[in-house]
Amino acid sequence: MNSLRRIQAVMVKEFRQLSRDRLTFAMVVMVPLIQLLLFGYAINTKVRDIPVALVDQAATGQSRELVARLEASQLVTFSERLAHPRDAETAIVTGRVRAALILPADLERRRQDGRPRGQWLVDGSDTLIASAILQLANLPEDPRQIRPQGNLEVTLLFNPERRAAVNIIPGLIGVILTMTMVLFTASAIVRERERGNLELLITTPVRPMELMVGKIIPYIFAGLVQLVIILGLGYFIFAVPLNGSPLQLLLATLLFIAASLVLGLVISTLAKSQLQAMQMTVFVLIPSILLSGFMFPFDGMPVAAQWLAEGLPATHYMRLARGILLRDADLQALAPDALWLGGFTLLGLGVAARRFRKRLD
Repeated sequence: MNSLRRIQAVMVKEFRQLSRDRLTFAMVVMVPLIQLLLFGYAINTKVRDIPVALVDQAATGQSRELVARLEASQLVTFSERLAHPRDAETAIVTGRVRAALILPADLERRRQDGRPRGQWLVDGSDTLIASAILQLANLPEDPRQIRPQGNLEVTLLFNPERRAAVNIIPGLIGVILTMTMVLFTASAIVRERERGNLELLITTPVRPMELMVGKIIPYIFAGLVQLVIILGLGYFIFAVPLNGSPLQLLLATLLFIAASLVLGLVISTLAKSQLQAMQMTVFVLIPSILLSGFMFPFDGMPVAAQWLAEGLPATHYMRLARGILLRDADLQALAPDALWLGGFTLLGLGVAARRFRKRLD
């Protein structure tokens, strides 16, 4: 009987402590809610409205009819009209479109001769996108036909074998760096407080911004070590191609590591304990994995989910890493994502330094 009373006393104490810890209580409610919304609403393995380019050199009624029927499938959306196939390849490399349809000038003669009427150029690095485009390759010339005639050729760029590892390994760099970099720095300021070192830092002439920068620099080297490990294993074990410039990838990764570390610092200034810092890290990590395009195609998500994903550093790094490694793109072509990461880093540093200064006051 006394044992039950002691258990009851401890239980009541834990319930009271949980009710006072608003962050933990919020995580109990928000984690299943967000997971349910993400998997039930935002995550969609059926790709729709893939942005593609059109090079219509025929410019006839038949070519326009073919384009209209392709758009009616709702698998693709012709977001760009280009004049030359070379422009279409450039659009694919820079990531503006995922594929391009080339319709030659002798479209009618090809149809009469039974030859393929056109060609799809497809970014094969994303296997789900490639599989969706392959469905359109056998679109019947006449909607009343039962059997497709295979009237469009398909050329898979960057990953003709459609190996999943080619798409996963570059994205895995972003996931692992998000997981470790955010977690490392999320507990940085909290750890100083729990160990009693915060008062010592207050008495030193170190400024808040200097403290923030000094906190993140050691972890930058740790992130680069992880980058080398992932790329090395991916290349030697899974034969992932390294088509782009290593220097370009290094610069992109440095931007992403800095952004992730700064995000962790902001969390560290919000959390009151290392447990809360870990909880908030998980709160950021789950959307980063599910919405960044690592596991599910970004183009298949609803517009609201895409807007949310655009606010995550991992989304922008996925584009940079895959663009540089697989498509041999450079930072100039991927400038919007690189600039976003740089701006996020500067803004985050300012927010973290300002919040830390307020805590000192």
